[in-house]
Amino acid sequence: MAIPYQIYLITGSSLDVGLIGLFQAVPLISLALFGGVIADRVDRRRLLIATQIGLAACSAGLAIGTQLGFANVLYLYAFTAIGAAFSALDGPARGALTPSLVQREQLPAAMALNQVLFQTASIAGPAMAGVVILAFGVAGAYWIDVASFIVAIGAVTALVAPPREVRVHLPVGRALVEGLSHFRANRILFGTMLLDFLATFFGSPRALFPFYADRVFAVGPEGLGLLFAAPGVGSLIAALGSGWTKRVQRQGMAVLLAVAAWGLAIAAFGLMNDGLFVPALVFIAVAQGADTVSAIFRSTILLTVVPDHLRGRLVAISSMFFLGGPYLGQVESGVVADLVSPTFSVVSGGIATLLSVVGVALWAPEVLSYRAPAPELKGTSPDA
Repeated sequence: MAIPYQIYLITGSSLDVGLIGLFQAVPLISLALFGGVIADRVDRRRLLIATQIGLAACSAGLAIGTQLGFANVLYLYAFTAIGAAFSALDGPARGALTPSLVQREQLPAAMALNQVLFQTASIAGPAMAGVVILAFGVAGAYWIDVASFIVAIGAVTALVAPPREVRVHLPVGRALVEGLSHFRANRILFGTMLLDFLATFFGSPRALFPFYADRVFAVGPEGLGLLFAAPGVGSLIAALGSGWTKRVQRQGMAVLLAVAAWGLAIAAFGLMNDGLFVPALVFIAVAQGADTVSAIFRSTILLTVVPDHLRGRLVAISSMFFLGGPYLGQVESGVVADLVSPTFSVVSGGIATLLSVVGVALWAPEVLSYRAPAPELKGTSPDA
């Protein structure tokens, strides 16, 4: 919450807040495949330790620059980009390590637990951020982030992972081509990832939260913190109640329906006005809850059909869609808000998400018909 809030204080522009997404998306997309290759070659636990140290250093840079008064907009953009570069290496290693720690039939539960842990932090962080900023300033929020990474480094250091199969690694270029070929040949992976990208590109209103908190609902930084926390609440509720997902056989259909629910809730949020702050929080929570259900099914499909020696690269490709969509979506929503209006930006984004569901279902009917456990997709060859 601190970076968009700080930039909004400096410029008062939703477009400048939206540009945060550009500086996050470019490193994430450009370095994700490289991060996947590294995750398939090195000790994934050690790679995670290195990335946590790098991310902690970025938060420290933000804190120091803010505290000493030289953190202008370009400075904030620069550290945003550096942090995104470390995340591009962190994500593939983190995602690829999970199936090594649990049995295959436990993957849906593991994905749900991962969402519970992540969203608990997503709720606590923004909800506390408004109070922290009021009490200690923006720099105080950054220093707390540094402390949290120290805890993460200790946790990863204590992690015990089973040894991996020894393989002869292809040259980097051929390794990238191998991963891309597997992805391109599998319409189910391609379709679900594309759907997630389109939904989060068109339907991500985060860049407009400062505007809605200030101009529409007039709720100040505390209310802004609640807006940023509401998605985490919805996601946590969905994850805690996700036991039913293991009984769903038509997982592709479930992804399509969940993304449609996301689009409807985002459009409804965009129509809220003064006096409807609580319903607005509910719609944001519902939207993120639907996205969490979609993420559980998408992650389960990915980790089920991809062999271990390709997993880092395919997780990296997935992260390009999963992270590139919302970050670029911040830019899209900021531009549309600047050209037309914030309300139009949010509502049209929700409608575009619904159209994306129809488009992907027509373009990749394999997604619509996909059923777990899909034994025909569990082979180890790139064409499986």
